Amino acid sequence: MIRGQKDTVKLARKLRAEMTPPEIALWQALRTRPGGHKFRRQHPAGIYVLDFFCSKARLAIEVDGRAHDSAPVIAKDAARSQFLRDNGIATTRIPAKLVLEDIEAVVRRLVQICDERMKTMACSPLHHAPHGPPLLAGEDQA
Repeated sequence: MIRGQKDTVKLARKLRAEMTPPEIALWQALRTRPGGHKFRRQHPAGIYVLDFFCSKARLAIEVDGRAHDSAPVIAKDAARSQFLRDNGIATTRIPAKLVLEDIEAVVRRLVQICDERMKTMACSPLHHAPHGPPLLAGEDQA
């Protein structure tokens, strides 16, 4: 699991108490573990605080309001997404307006994304030498 620095953890705790109305609405839906997926809110990750995070699916969920439409914020969001991608975490961005208008559709889509990621991660092969898996105790090389 990706973790944050000490000051980022403090900020995450503060942000949990100051969630926006769309974040509160989404948290009320996600805390019930839809689709069997556990979500964390305001999760520290490096120097960033993720709005929501599903550790098992390695998915960051960001609820974006109008502030995310400005050029400087777009650049910061891109840097955050790149950091997460470098750490094997995908990011999905959800407009705050959509959360307030159709929370059920948003949650269904998030469950679908988590399910798809879990399926992909479960199918990745184990790393073995090209000649096959390692020998078991007592086996001889042929």
